[in-house]
Amino acid sequence: MNKEQRLTFLKNISEVEGISGNEQEVAKLVKKELEGAADHFEYDNLGSIIAYQKGEEGEPTVLICGHMDEVGFLVSRIEESGLLRLAPIGGWWNHVVLAEIMTVKTRDGKKYTGVIGAQPPHGMSAEQRNKVLQTSDLYLDMGVKGKKDIEKLGIKVGDTVTPYTEFRVLNDGDTLLGKAWDDRSGLAIAMETMLALKDTPHKANLVVAGTVQEEVGLRGAKTASYHVHPDIAFATDVTLSYDLPNSPNNPTKLGSGVALSIMDRSVIAHRGLFDFVEEIAKKHNIKYTYDLMEAGGTDAGNIHLNYDGIITMTISLPCRYFHSHVSLISYEDYMNAVNLMVEVVKAIDKDTLKKLRER
Repeated sequence: MNKEQRLTFLKNISEVEGISGNEQEVAKLVKKELEGAADHFEYDNLGSIIAYQKGEEGEPTVLICGHMDEVGFLVSRIEESGLLRLAPIGGWWNHVVLAEIMTVKTRDGKKYTGVIGAQPPHGMSAEQRNKVLQTSDLYLDMGVKGKKDIEKLGIKVGDTVTPYTEFRVLNDGDTLLGKAWDDRSGLAIAMETMLALKDTPHKANLVVAGTVQEEVGLRGAKTASYHVHPDIAFATDVTLSYDLPNSPNNPTKLGSGVALSIMDRSVIAHRGLFDFVEEIAKKHNIKYTYDLMEAGGTDAGNIHLNYDGIITMTISLPCRYFHSHVSLISYEDYMNAVNLMVEVVKAIDKDTLKKLRER
């Protein structure tokens, strides 16, 4: 895959719609992209897609999980005026959605554009201007005259509301703007690892899972990893980029390389696996940094607790502005992450697993 092809791949995976519990379009894209690289596909009963690529018999199974879902909303109520009230899916700071364009998808697949209402400041008190709006105060304006027009469109309570953002390459040629980089960028890393290893010998049996419902409790990771029962597992996700005004002086920033996660709120990395991955990065001159995030978690939080414990860690990308309608990642960081995961999978065999278990 050359850079032009890769940017098209990333554009498609960013722009496809799939909030938690409604990831079907993303799963279809995953299957389309991995056909030819995967030997077969399976699904768990929550909807996670699981792609298998054979290694050698008797060698370890390595699972790489990237969650398919993004944060969004559901229609919770239809006002007589035609305005739609919203229920959040995933964590939102409500000010980031004001005046943003959204896509409503009906049960029969029709899509309509609306905008989150943002009243002008004229006549507002200082208290109103400084107040963070509650979800109950938000509404989606569909540009109709009333509730009957909404009913004619086929929009119902429970229909999905997804941020609308077009993918762009920004002005340095490296920074990529898109929606849902949390975690479509991690999903893309997992997918591209399998694509890169299609014609490359590797002993480990590779499994890539596009998991569901991470943003509402790491749910798909629990069922998908139970389904696969891997020997070693990775979650690929995003982490905070500490390069904004008033950010702490942490090393994880856009352009700092792939981030090796030491811990987050949901998991502490398996120390032997962490050291093994770091050695691979050094050996192949892959730019990397460290990630230690005290808030939030990844699919690794549920994966490592399955069975009698699964050897697990998270591989992250620094990302600005995630859990909003737009976020930024670095193309070079992304490539460092892909290259690292390819080399890690190539280096894993039963002797590696034995050493990790002894550790």
